[in-house]
Amino acid sequence: MSILIAEHDHSRYAELLRAAEPSLELRGSADPVELAALAADCPIWLGQPDLLVHLLRRGCKPVWAQSTWAGITPLLAAGLPRDYRLTRAVGIFGQVMAEYVLTYLLAHEREVLARLTSQALRQWNGRLPHSLAGRRALIVGCGDIGQSVASFLAPFGLELYGIARRPRPLEPFREVAGLEALGRLVGEADYVINLLPDTPETQDIYDAALFARFRPSALFINAGRGSAVVDADLVAALKDGHLAGAVIDVCRQEPLPPRHPFWTAYGLLLTGHSAAPTQPPLMARLFLDNLARYQAGEALRGEVDFARGY
Repeated sequence: MSILIAEHDHSRYAELLRAAEPSLELRGSADPVELAALAADCPIWLGQPDLLVHLLRRGCKPVWAQSTWAGITPLLAAGLPRDYRLTRAVGIFGQVMAEYVLTYLLAHEREVLARLTSQALRQWNGRLPHSLAGRRALIVGCGDIGQSVASFLAPFGLELYGIARRPRPLEPFREVAGLEALGRLVGEADYVINLLPDTPETQDIYDAALFARFRPSALFINAGRGSAVVDADLVAALKDGHLAGAVIDVCRQEPLPPRHPFWTAYGLLLTGHSAAPTQPPLMARLFLDNLARYQAGEALRGEVDFARGY
């Protein structure tokens, strides 16, 4: 059985997979034309959605495709086939996402950017820092990444609240509510961390009305999807003091256009979609686990429900 690797770093994936399973027949490329020529003989695909989508548009189709991204939005575009099995990357981003979130929570409490500014101005900044202990964090999106982030934050003494598809008890959260409770919980949070996937229900939910309910001292972190935020409303909310700052990793259009207001928005830090990059060793391990499940006729980890969009 031939496996197609559609990755910019396809040689690295091939090296990792061959080391673990020397018998695998692997074919890889990062060129869409070359991939299309190889795809006909490969019923299983492993790769990044922005390359896989070129194959689907050329009429190629797998029996099963394993995405190397957590998000699979390009593969859900109108007109693309959905009569194949698709799995997204799960269980490999938790720690790196938690490290990203923790970086900016601590930077906010310790006023790192303000201290850099004071240093540049040669002004002594003796303001006493705060602690994360006792702060309230709202994690919007309690899938495997959100749960992992919560587990990493819990030892720092934060009070953790969550938003999920349905309310349910879930450790280490004090409360996990449905999306309808978002307006209530953002008004009680010191940190609002968006990790939602891109679905019709999650688009444009962070709008002027919601930002008006934030605490003026709150920090908003978006490491989910850019489509969740109404950009102009966030810029206006920061300017009007509805929240203290925003850390934006994902945008509606990437790279961000030079004239986009995020570049100069007051209190907004851009991190260039760097929050949780795919680590090939972990991704290769996940793929091999799913391959074994596929061959045994077992349930696959991270299988996508096309109707739900994730």
